[in-house]
Amino acid sequence: MELRQLITFKTIIEKGGFKKAAEHLGYAQSSVTTHIKELEEEVGKPLFDRLGKKVVLTHYGNEFLSYAIKIIDLYSQALNTNEEPTGDLTIGISESLTIGRIPSILLEYKKSYPKVNLSLKSIDNYNVASNLQNGDIDLALILEKDDWSLAELHCEKLNRERMVLISPPEKEDIRTVLYTERSCSYKSVFEQYIKYKQIDVKESLDFQSIEAIKQCVRSGLGISLVPYFSVKEELDSNKLHGEEVAPEHPAITTYLAYHKDKWLSPSINEMINLIREHAKKWD
Repeated sequence: MELRQLITFKTIIEKGGFKKAAEHLGYAQSSVTTHIKELEEEVGKPLFDRLGKKVVLTHYGNEFLSYAIKIIDLYSQALNTNEEPTGDLTIGISESLTIGRIPSILLEYKKSYPKVNLSLKSIDNYNVASNLQNGDIDLALILEKDDWSLAELHCEKLNRERMVLISPPEKEDIRTVLYTERSCSYKSVFEQYIKYKQIDVKESLDFQSIEAIKQCVRSGLGISLVPYFSVKEELDSNKLHGEEVAPEHPAITTYLAYHKDKWLSPSINEMINLIREHAKKWD
């Protein structure tokens, strides 16, 4: 088994096909095909299903991918004697954090480490483990319940967020609640608070964006439960009314996560350290 075969295999998946992988790697397409054929012969199982012009991972291919990524990472680790952060760094992030937490971190990191190619990927909390295992992202910054953890991940609590029940500036008898569809953590915490406050709910609506929720609350469509940092500006300018949730109630926590088997390159380590420093100043 050769490293180039594993890199070819990984690139096919990342680029979406043999032809695009060949173009990216600078190989003839026949060379890419040969790499995969040799790799499949060695492992004794097909890695791809050939469905006409389309190729998709087999069940075994999907399992093999995580091992291929580990081998490639270990090889990079063994050869990397340059401690200066370089290369690609992809962070998976919850949408709310993109607005309220990450911009200042990215700005400082880019100024300090201009040779690192940073990218952000919006992630669904349900898929964070597979995103990290498959190498789609290097680190994850997500909002989850206080007791969240996954056995295969390093899950580090950064900040237990203050929660706020937001409503329109004008007092109205609103009985519609607005949930964030993409994160079950928000929804379950909100439902517990509704039960505690004995709020008479007539209907609910699910949204994929916290920005959309804020606009709809301002317009009088409903009420919602969100982290304080995500609505601080609107509360300060009286565009929204907020009722802070007492700390003894369930809340949402910001977590830093990465796979336990992930090699932490200099670029990843510096990002982790910077995130930790910024987290010390969060409300």
